[in-house]
Formats: sequence, C-alpha cells, structure tokens
Amino acid sequence: MRHSPEALTAFAEAATLGSFSAAARKLGKSQSTVSSAIANLEIDLGLSLFDRSSRKPTLTDHGRVMLGKVQEILAASDRLDLSASQLGGGLEAKLSVVWSDTYQSDGFEGMLMAFEQRFPDLEFECLIAEHGDLVALVQNGRAHIGVVGAQAAYPSDIGSATIAEQSEITLFVAVNHALAGMKDVTPDMLAHYRELRLDTYQGRADRLMSAARRSWSASSYLMLLEMAVLGFGWAAIPRWMVTRFAVGTLHELDARGWPQRVPVDAVWSRQRPLGRAGTWLLQQMLADR
Repeated sequence: MRHSPEALTAFAEAATLGSFSAAARKLGKSQSTVSSAIANLEIDLGLSLFDRSSRKPTLTDHGRVMLGKVQEILAASDRLDLSASQLGGGLEAKLSVVWSDTYQSDGFEGMLMAFEQRFPDLEFECLIAEHGDLVALVQNGRAHIGVVGAQAAYPSDIGSATIAEQSEITLFVAVNHALAGMKDVTPDMLAHYRELRLDTYQGRADRLMSAARRSWSASSYLMLLEMAVLGFGWAAIPRWMVTRFAVGTLHELDARGWPQRVPVDAVWSRQRPLGRAGTWLLQQMLADR
C-alpha cells in the first residue's frame, strides 16, 4: 500500500470524530503524531483533506470524497486480515461439495444461509453427479464432501454416514403417454415402452428396473425429467424434482414396488481431512440423524 495504514486510519478517525485530539486518544497516540500523519497523507495525495481555518478542523469537499475511499480501503484490509487469520486457523481456501439429485432437504436452504453467514468470504463450489461418479469425485479430491443415494459399499478410503433425510423416487411419464392411463403397471408392461435410464444407475436400482426393450440414457436426473416431459418414455425420478419443475406435465405411474424410499449418505475422503468449513457443513448434515 503506497499510503501508510496508520495515516489512513488517523484520517478516518479524525474525520469521524471531528477532532485530531479525539482521534489521538482513541488510537493511543499523541495529537502531534496524528496531525503529522494526516499532513503527510495530504502531501502524498496532493489534496487538502481538512479545512483548518477554524478551531475545529472540518472536511473539505475533497476530504469527504477521500473519506469514503479510505473507509473502503480499511474495510478491505480488515477482510484481508480476517481471511489470513481464518486460513491460518484451518479454514479451506475453497470448499467443493458434490450433490446427488436424490438429496432434498427441508432444511437445505437454511443450512446454506447459516454457512454463508459463518464463512462469508469462502469460495464455495457445488457440483452435480450420481452414484459411482459422485464417489469418484470425492475419492480423487475434486470434491471435499459428497451427498449421494446410499450405496451398498464404498471404497476403503471413503468415509460415510447416513443423513436424516431420505429421498423418494418413483416412476413418471408425460401426461399424454400411453402408460399414464394404466393402473397397476407391472414390469412386463413397462418393458413394452422406452425406459429413460440414468447412465450411472447401479446395483440395487438396476435390479428394480425392468428389462425394457428400448432405452435412452442420460447422466443427470434433470435431463431424464426433460426427456420424460417430451414423451420419450418412462423414468425413475426423485419426487421433489418433479414437484418443483414438472407439475402438470408429468404423471406418476401406478406401478408395483413404487415409490421407493432411498437413504442418503454423506461421504468424504479419509485421505484428505476436512478443514473448518467442511467439518462444520458435514456436522450440520448429520446433526439430526
């Protein structure tokens, strides 16, 4: 900084308190030290900041403009000091969390608002992935925390815990699809129509799906939802997503074994300890288990 922090602070305090002596008392310095610092700042800036023609110095027009600029600089300096202190105290420079669309929580917005208030200057990144793809992002360090539909097993270097919220997934088709008018839909009936399949669907979910003669796939539930809305086939989609994005355009099938409740896990890498922000966020997710 070309202008000394002490001079900027002395100017801001004197302008706010309306007195060099009051600024000196607050800063624990002599009045002559404060006066000299402000005079040197005026020389550096090439501007008169105070009108000293009366007993009580008052800001000039230039001084009033400069006061706002100086206060911005001092606030930025405070944020710099705070960030350095937080980073030195174990706060991550950036936190990345990868979410599955199976996750839906009534407390999600409140949790993120509390996170923002607690770590206002932290860079926060949200990613979307599913199943093994999601776990791989945590395993290779691309994401610090993952929230995924519960898997039967995880790699040995991945820690996991089931969170309170469960997702409900069920079968949907467009309202004008042939299946929409059918009752008690069986796997054999589904097999006659195109399945819209999540291309990372694995394990237990695979065993629950019928062997459809035709299928299209996509890497996200949102894309499956769009395909279903366009009438291309039937799909297993989280109910919350349909409620939010496709009310009136998708029909829930009356299908055997559906809807299904899916537990949701939080996962993290045992090889990369979480910092303060990641630890706090994980604790909030697990708080109501």
